[in-house]
Amino acid sequence: MSRRGALRAGGVMAATAAGFAAMSGTAAAEVPALAANPGRGNGRQGGRSVPGTDFEPVAPNSRDAVTVPEGYEQQVVIRWGDPVVPGAPAFDVNGQTAAAQAKQFGYNNDFVGLIPQDGSGRRNFLVVNHEYTTETEMFPEGSYDEANPTEEQVRIAWAAHGLSVVQADRTRDGGLEVKPSRYNRRITLDTEFEVRGPVAGSDLLKTSADPTGTIVHGTQNNCAGGVTPWGTVLSGEENFHQYFAHGERVTDPVQAERLDRYGLAGGETTRKWERFDKRWDISQEPNEVHRFGWVVEIDPNDPNAKPIKHTALGRFKHEAANVKIARDGRVVVYSGDDERFDYIYKFVSNGRYKPGRSAHARRHNMALLDEGTLYVAKFTGNSPAEEIDGSGTLPSDGEFDGTGEWIALASGDKSFVDGFTAEEVYVFTRLAADKVGATKMDRPEDIEPNPVTGRIYAALTNNSDRGAAGKAGADEPNPRNGNKNGHVLEWDEDGTETKFRWRLLLVCGDPDAADTYFGGFDKSQVSPISCPDNVAFDGYGNLWISTDGNALGSNDGLFSVPVTGPNRGQVKQFLTVPVGAETCGPVVRDDLVLVAVQHPGEGGEPGSSWPDGGHARPAIVAVRKSDGGRIGA
Repeated sequence: MSRRGALRAGGVMAATAAGFAAMSGTAAAEVPALAANPGRGNGRQGGRSVPGTDFEPVAPNSRDAVTVPEGYEQQVVIRWGDPVVPGAPAFDVNGQTAAAQAKQFGYNNDFVGLIPQDGSGRRNFLVVNHEYTTETEMFPEGSYDEANPTEEQVRIAWAAHGLSVVQADRTRDGGLEVKPSRYNRRITLDTEFEVRGPVAGSDLLKTSADPTGTIVHGTQNNCAGGVTPWGTVLSGEENFHQYFAHGERVTDPVQAERLDRYGLAGGETTRKWERFDKRWDISQEPNEVHRFGWVVEIDPNDPNAKPIKHTALGRFKHEAANVKIARDGRVVVYSGDDERFDYIYKFVSNGRYKPGRSAHARRHNMALLDEGTLYVAKFTGNSPAEEIDGSGTLPSDGEFDGTGEWIALASGDKSFVDGFTAEEVYVFTRLAADKVGATKMDRPEDIEPNPVTGRIYAALTNNSDRGAAGKAGADEPNPRNGNKNGHVLEWDEDGTETKFRWRLLLVCGDPDAADTYFGGFDKSQVSPISCPDNVAFDGYGNLWISTDGNALGSNDGLFSVPVTGPNRGQVKQFLTVPVGAETCGPVVRDDLVLVAVQHPGEGGEPGSSWPDGGHARPAIVAVRKSDGGRIGA
């Protein structure tokens, strides 16, 4: 796949970018030219389907099932409560214990990483995030009192967070099977993490349990993530604010402002964890909250390796973290802050990537994330202001596009933000980004580089508050007020530049609506898509998008879309997930697709009994072609 990708990328890089070199606003010498003009959909069917997307789209539906195209079959690989480590008991929804859950597959699976253990691709590590718990869904009806959970129920929830690492081997029929292995392990809210980078040992991270400020127990609200070129997993700690109580008792105005900017409301939490451990009570442990909201790194190759929290990448609600190796060998990590009106960030390492999967190379590369520069993005458009009316109507040429700038926030112990020390920039990154005037985005979620073209793609899920009283109105990178359906942004850069060019690929929603855009492709020949969340790429460089919170009345799903040539923007739905579920992951291989089905049945009646016909259980699903062939071919 890498050789094919390199050949295709070479052809793309050789193509002309003349259509964008003359864009107004910034001199061509100051802003890198786009790697290539991606082509634009020609307003009609682009002929044959692009390789990787040749399947009959699944129709929108509300079934309590995973629905896949004709000619494909599915398999549940692992589900909440399945054994992970030796001694794990079989799952019993009526007999759950914290000790059992600490050995079993966790709850609400989100990110999925499939990492080859050898050159054959037959043996793999499957690494999965467990974002959060919904206790009212986890326990049998009537056994959980939201106002008064038991200590055992709380400890079960602690054990259900974190990550699972399992060995998953390909089977003779092309499926995936979890195997007993010395590599299998659970990472929970009791697992010890090492703090690395410029804030390690800071007074802002010291607590009564850890006066050194270098050791944190656990990780939580791990949303999406990324697989690094050196074979580890980066995982983003996202909505950590919901776990901490009694911010209203903080009287210092500076600290109160910092808590408010991160959404830490007063009073008790919904889960009531603070009743059983004071670290969840801000009034008792004011710095514990500063120890979450980071990017963490897990090495599945070493089951004894202590996971890492990387402070150089900043602290905010990280949806994910994905790596690009720049031409000069430096490591670039992109991450979105998943909140309405928050920002897009990148980190550029000082050191350079060392190829290879040896333990020595892996240690070297993991240390690259300790030192570098943290940036935040500012977007500028090229269209006249009168063309941005907030309705989502695009300019007469059919696209919003423009230039962008990466604003440096901090590097090592040096701050570039007036009034902030470097430590304050890393721990209170949102406030530093506010100060420098970064562009307020519509919930930036997963951000990934295309391995074929090198372009960067960001999913912006939605923002119903855009244009509301006292809120920022529509602009070119966020073209709709009351944005219910989200959009997808793309830009070109090597990774180390501070200037870039961007354009909108998709403005999501009902294709029949005037405020949608599908890369210029004929809107009568695309699948409706709403609320893009996670993204991935296949070996051809096609973008795959999973959704969360479909505002069009059907279940969430997984979609493919070519990003170059005459079929650019031809969205096709590959699968749907059960009632109430969110589509997470995904992983797209030549002959296998993996998705995480998160929180089936959540959100009210009629609920779900997926996947086994009883108590709903989040799970990982593998989809393959019935004849064993290539996906989308």
